[in-house]
Amino acid sequence: MSSIPAAHGLRFAFGTLSVLPVRVTRWDRGAARGGMLCAPLVGAVLGLAAGAAGLLLLVLGAGSLLAAVASVALPAVLTRGLHLDGIADTADGLGSGKPAEDALRIMKQSDIGPFGVITLVFVLLAQIAAVAQLYESSWVRGALAVAVSATAGRLALTLAARTGVPAARPEGLGAAVAGVVPVRGAVAVALAVVVAGAVCGLVRGPLAVVAAAGAAELLLRRCVRRFGGVTGDVFGGLAETAVTAALVVLALG
Repeated sequence: MSSIPAAHGLRFAFGTLSVLPVRVTRWDRGAARGGMLCAPLVGAVLGLAAGAAGLLLLVLGAGSLLAAVASVALPAVLTRGLHLDGIADTADGLGSGKPAEDALRIMKQSDIGPFGVITLVFVLLAQIAAVAQLYESSWVRGALAVAVSATAGRLALTLAARTGVPAARPEGLGAAVAGVVPVRGAVAVALAVVVAGAVCGLVRGPLAVVAAAGAAELLLRRCVRRFGGVTGDVFGGLAETAVTAALVVLALG
């Protein structure tokens, strides 16, 4: 991939997956492919920022719980709650028991139903509890765990955008990125993230990345069967599922 397409891919990734002031200059399949391949880089940037916020509070005398809240909240702020909204809407769609078309309509509504609220509560509680435990063990390892989990969360987007995964709707972000990443490219990025998890100094880093990808894959397959494909909300749900799974595995160590 030449430097110009790479630049467009980076713009697409940061412009769609964060609130950082990056203007998306191309909105085509090529840019979407590059953007989804670069998605873990967005996660790494957000995760490092979140870990730094937690460390700052710890240095200033805050407890591990408050630092954990900051580390979980900052990525939500830097994505406008995009992924949290996605997992809530996905939970409402899956829990509705309605046919695919009706479930997709429920997911597009602006309100959040009971399934979404319950899922949000437990996901956020699990993430904050895991990060707090990691900070109690080691400030630095806790911050690294936040960065690794955020990177693994965005890796889930790369894997979900691989060839063969259909879009549930003909419009929206899900349709724009569905099937754009070649399987070999997705595998290569996944291996790179696993290696990054190994070299960051966390004993369970590679296992956390693999567990995150596995948990996201289970949800992806369920959503494809239930909705007929992926949507932007499903991508958000995959990211938060992967982040949570990675943090839980790291906390167990």
